[in-house]
Amino acid sequence: MPTESSEPARSAGTGASYAAAGVDIEAGDRAVDLMKEWVKKATRPEVVGGLGGFAGLFDASALKRYERPLLASATDGVGTKVDIARKMGVYDSIGHDLVGMVVDDLVVCGAEPLFMTDYICVGKVFPERVAAIVKGIAEGCVLAGCALVGGETAEHPGLLGVDEFDVAGAGTGVVEADRVLGADRIRTGDAVISMASSGLHSNGYSLVRHVLFDRAGLALDREIPEFGRTLGEELLEPTKIYSLDCLALTRTTEVHAFSHITGGGLANNLARVIPDGLHATVDRSTWTPGPVFDLVGSAGSVERLELEKTLNMGVGMIAVVPQESVEVALTTLADRGVDAWVSGEISERGDRADAVTLTGDYAS
Repeated sequence: MPTESSEPARSAGTGASYAAAGVDIEAGDRAVDLMKEWVKKATRPEVVGGLGGFAGLFDASALKRYERPLLASATDGVGTKVDIARKMGVYDSIGHDLVGMVVDDLVVCGAEPLFMTDYICVGKVFPERVAAIVKGIAEGCVLAGCALVGGETAEHPGLLGVDEFDVAGAGTGVVEADRVLGADRIRTGDAVISMASSGLHSNGYSLVRHVLFDRAGLALDREIPEFGRTLGEELLEPTKIYSLDCLALTRTTEVHAFSHITGGGLANNLARVIPDGLHATVDRSTWTPGPVFDLVGSAGSVERLELEKTLNMGVGMIAVVPQESVEVALTTLADRGVDAWVSGEISERGDRADAVTLTGDYAS
């Protein structure tokens, strides 16, 4: 993961230099050295070569076992959650968020995540800080079963403040063509299984920050009894990574579709996999959103509809399965430590305009 580079700055003379412009090549090199040990842990047998090349190499001959392999790709970031990490001075958890946002989009179509690359943009390279971010990304890749094959760290003085940074990543996965999941597989009578989120994940933080900091005036170090920890610690709770859990489901029973609940909330994301003519009804009374969702709602007098179209409200991933697969699916997820439950069902749409309806009230 090389840093943005050019000819080394020279101290002699009065001419302009890269260092004088604010880019520290030596700090970038130090960051690369610090991150190497973490990147080595996020690998797969198909990875060829090591850190430091211009491109990451992956042995595609491993795909020969597929009859018709389809490559899936996804890219994402973690939004304004990076501002919480910056203010908290905690940089290693944000990488889990990045990986989760990318690989769990890949697995929605049934694809196994193969590898990721990352892009870290900073106002100033602090080697230990950059290495901590990469450490989190590498750990996330291990949890997702994919490799971290490369990336880029860019120093942007003048565009970002000294302590400011942003992260983004892209991932590639593979799925057998005749095993692609999605709307065309969903049938009337299918069950909707919800999987619990670990918290806010990495969506809606512009609303969260506005409500909790600008309107309620809360401090990150404030102890919140309902959380059993500080507000900042709760807001930095890493995004749950579901990819291996979802792949386990596809191996143990029949799955028709997944939906990754990110920006837009449960209804909007589930609607993306509901075919024309069918409808999903999801019963709110089947679960209780975590206390962080209550805090955001109460602190900002945010209406439920606004919360639901912005935050995940306690559901991070959904699986749509035939009724005969429900028992095996729930057992598989429970054995893997995933809190999951039947939250709804697929029916004919009739004259309803929307593909998804949320009914009832959240359990208290």
